Amino acid sequence: MAKIEIIFFIIISSSVLLHTHSADVYSALLPNTVTALTGSCVQIPCTFDVPDFDEKLQNTKHIYGIWMMKSPYFNKESSLLVFNSSENIIQGFSHIEMIGNLQKRNCTTVFYNIMMNHSDTYYFRLQMEPDVFRATFNTNPDDSSDSRKTVRINVMDSPHPPELSITPHVSKHVEGTSVSLRCSAEAPCPKKPPTLSWSYIPSSANITTQIQEKPDKTQSVISTMTFNASYTDHKKNISCTVTYPTHISKDTTVENTITLQVLFPPKKTSVSVEPSASVSVGTNVTLTCNTKGSHSKNISYTWYRRGQETPLAWNKNITLIVTHNNTGWYFCTAQNKFGNQMSEEIQLMIKEHNGSSKSVIYGCTGGLLTLLVLSAVFVYCVRMASSQNNIREKDQIADDETLIIFYGETDVSKLKNCFIAGTNFRCDELTSTVQYTQVP
Repeated sequence: MAKIEIIFFIIISSSVLLHTHSADVYSALLPNTVTALTGSCVQIPCTFDVPDFDEKLQNTKHIYGIWMMKSPYFNKESSLLVFNSSENIIQGFSHIEMIGNLQKRNCTTVFYNIMMNHSDTYYFRLQMEPDVFRATFNTNPDDSSDSRKTVRINVMDSPHPPELSITPHVSKHVEGTSVSLRCSAEAPCPKKPPTLSWSYIPSSANITTQIQEKPDKTQSVISTMTFNASYTDHKKNISCTVTYPTHISKDTTVENTITLQVLFPPKKTSVSVEPSASVSVGTNVTLTCNTKGSHSKNISYTWYRRGQETPLAWNKNITLIVTHNNTGWYFCTAQNKFGNQMSEEIQLMIKEHNGSSKSVIYGCTGGLLTLLVLSAVFVYCVRMASSQNNIREKDQIADDETLIIFYGETDVSKLKNCFIAGTNFRCDELTSTVQYTQVP
């Protein structure tokens, strides 16, 4: 019994010692690694915790934040001081800005115009003066193997491609269901975040873009495109392109692509006929049911004829020998497990052999008839015009003139030396007397 009490006392004492030790520990919350793009900036999220910080703050006149590269030891040759907020010292960088409020335990800092030689390990140090608190932080003080590590900046010439995912997490989506594409890209410089764009946007799509903070306090830009799947989206390659602004050259772009698979019922169902829908009796005619749908090998077809309730066939193609009894209107239906669709009707008819010849004859006859009618009208008009001219000439004869009207067949062109003798009209070339009548 005495042995048990002694062991119990030792366990309790050990627990108290561990608790007391952890109460005196100061720590900082930093990401293990941040990735930066050449020519851009990088933001290092940073928060810290110091025991009795508020009490220490009351005794502090000045509080400073310091960043060191390569080594955590302050004022050592192995360590390079790159930033000191007390004197606004900046070494090795064009600009460094501490945007966090140290009095609120926030040491977030932005490093600008990052270059390849900036890839290294960085350490944060806090100084509360006069001589209230001075310490260099690390991410895991309880782990001796990690005691010399804080945050590492990895600089790259080209950023990582964005992460592209689809919801629901299935390889194929049924038409009409809601689909979401999510594109995520690192935003190492939130002040100048990358822009995200989509190569293909469905008509029903809704796109939202936002900056999101990750568990390690680094940030990323997320674009979500939500739409209802359509058969027009099937096998579409959808790319998410990320563009990063830089200061040293043109903007840098990376992308990721996903192929959309959509399951849908038959679409654009129609009937085609070979060789023609108008053929001679006895001709072999093939009717084909054409459609576009998922799993084309599993599409079933049914043929119908107008006026008949019973289906004619269940194949994609049917062949008929045309007779006077099987002409008429035909249509088909196509079906898969996602739905069905009916085609429009097509008429199968018999072509008359002399149909075209009759048309030519009828056309020629009609043309000739029209020509004859026009000729008759023309002759009639000419005669009427001639008659009207004769009447006008008659009206123009003066009172002292004599109008001679010839009767019978007389060649007037042969008349020479003609004269009037009483009621007779004589000419040298005529042997007979020509009678004339004087019109008063």
